[in-house]
Amino acid sequence: MRRLFGSVRARATLGATLVVAVALVAAGAAVLLSLKSNLMGEAGTRAERSARAVASELAAGTPYGKLSGLDGDDGPVQVLAEEKRLVAASEDLEKISGTDSDRVKPQPSVAPRGNDNDDSDDHEEALEHGEIAGESTFSNGSATIDGHTQDYRFAAVEVETHDRGRLKVYAGAPLAAEHGAVQTALTVMLIGFPLLLGVVAGVTWLVTRRALRPVEDIRSEMAAITASQDLARRVPEPQTHDEVARLARTTNETLAALETSVERQRRFVADASHELRSPIASLRTQLEVAAAHPELLDLDGAVEDTVRLQRLAADLLLLARLDAGERPSDAKVDLAGLAREAAEGRTGVTVDAEPVNVAGSRGQLGRVLANLLDNAQRHARSAVTVSVRREGDLALVGVADDGDGVPASDRERIFERFVRLDAARSRDDGGAGLGLAIARDVAVRHGGTLTAAQGPAGGALFELRLPLS
Repeated sequence: MRRLFGSVRARATLGATLVVAVALVAAGAAVLLSLKSNLMGEAGTRAERSARAVASELAAGTPYGKLSGLDGDDGPVQVLAEEKRLVAASEDLEKISGTDSDRVKPQPSVAPRGNDNDDSDDHEEALEHGEIAGESTFSNGSATIDGHTQDYRFAAVEVETHDRGRLKVYAGAPLAAEHGAVQTALTVMLIGFPLLLGVVAGVTWLVTRRALRPVEDIRSEMAAITASQDLARRVPEPQTHDEVARLARTTNETLAALETSVERQRRFVADASHELRSPIASLRTQLEVAAAHPELLDLDGAVEDTVRLQRLAADLLLLARLDAGERPSDAKVDLAGLAREAAEGRTGVTVDAEPVNVAGSRGQLGRVLANLLDNAQRHARSAVTVSVRREGDLALVGVADDGDGVPASDRERIFERFVRLDAARSRDDGGAGLGLAIARDVAVRHGGTLTAAQGPAGGALFELRLPLS
């Protein structure tokens, strides 16, 4: 059963069919009840009309034998006197039920009661001589006339006569037509409702299938992309503006971001391997030469290569932690004090800072300032300036040098990993091309930005903006 209704299409079809079925059953029941009530009311009206016609003749003093309503053409009629005594009945009436008397033959008459209305029962309506009661009572029963038995709706009307006392007239209207109409409506519903439900289920199945076809195309393409590992492929986008089209567009955006991330990781691994290979090869060469000729050992060069290798490994480890989504702490950091600590011991660096506090990792923000100062000192002619101030609801840290600056076309490219401009490619002066990339990644993780511009002295100006604590 779970497998049968495991698809959205099957569940949607079942749900729509059940809702329509409940609605049809409720509507059908309401229609049948309303139809039965209306037809029963019409039968009661006809029966009351017949009973009042007979009561009018009785009020006028018409003898029982000359009552026009006793011919049985309009339905069975009974006239009851006191103590439910039958005094007149329709011709050919053989059997009756649903009235106060099941007799079909008149009983011998007795002396009429007095005309004093005070002797009437408390529950009876007080009537004048020749007056007909305004209210009628109704009941259901059956009668057999001339060998034919039918169901009837009976109406009872009381009339006060001059010489025969109070009489009660029962007249019936046949319910055959009403029963036939209700039965016909019920038959139509029993035949039509299943057909209608079948149509609803079929239409829902087809419409849902058509609506979900793009989803299946997206699923098939995603399965193919997973199998082929070709992230350059994209899922088809329907030419609509519905939820499925938005799903396809979002999926393609995710694939594009994933492709970019994977390509970035591949380049990162390739560049890291290249950068690590150089100092390792140099260090190995020096150690092999020293092993063969101890007198030729370049100890300073070996230490320099080892330090370079250590820094590169630390940078790669920090980038890996940043790529893994490591969140900075929420510690309170004084940028002015941090800038002074980073500039301490550096030649030609001046600091102009006002107290500004931000939330973040003191170690990572210190690494940003150190990388920016290393880059500035590498390209400065003589002076590097560090400024810390408020800028609205942001903290602004500027690191400027008096060097040649960064061309406008390269001011974004320098923040890519392992990117070094021509002037910074020497092994001695240029790093691995990770310092600025690390600085920007840390700034972004702290909710800030890091941009490059032209400084007041014509050199490079790096501006770090972070939200205030």
